[in-house]
Amino acid sequence: MTHVSISDAEWHVMNVIWDGQPLTAQEVVGRLAAETEWAPATVKTMLHRLVKKEVLTYELQGNRYVYRARARRSDCVRAASRSFLARVFGGESAPLLAHFLRTSKLSPDDIAQLRQLLDEREGNA
Repeated sequence: MTHVSISDAEWHVMNVIWDGQPLTAQEVVGRLAAETEWAPATVKTMLHRLVKKEVLTYELQGNRYVYRARARRSDCVRAASRSFLARVFGGESAPLLAHFLRTSKLSPDDIAQLRQLLDEREGNA
């Protein structure tokens, strides 16, 4: 997948799709109604945009559009993470991690997981 920019609102739509696909447009509208005040036309516009961006695909079943993700969540997360890292931290991971560690409330389990990841990374260096 080439790098595609997904807006914050489109992330909401994609998370609904990834969590429940395949979904009709009405099902997407219904699931988003619980967390947003978007009109059905707004959601359908975002679905159309995501199809144009080639992140979503659809098929017509009778008179209903049924949507599925064309891109994997992990690929979109990776692309968004790289874009954020480049924009905010000049592409450097260490300042991002330092900021995260200084500003986040981490549980002992979180710290243990991070320590394990760093130990694994150091062993593979």
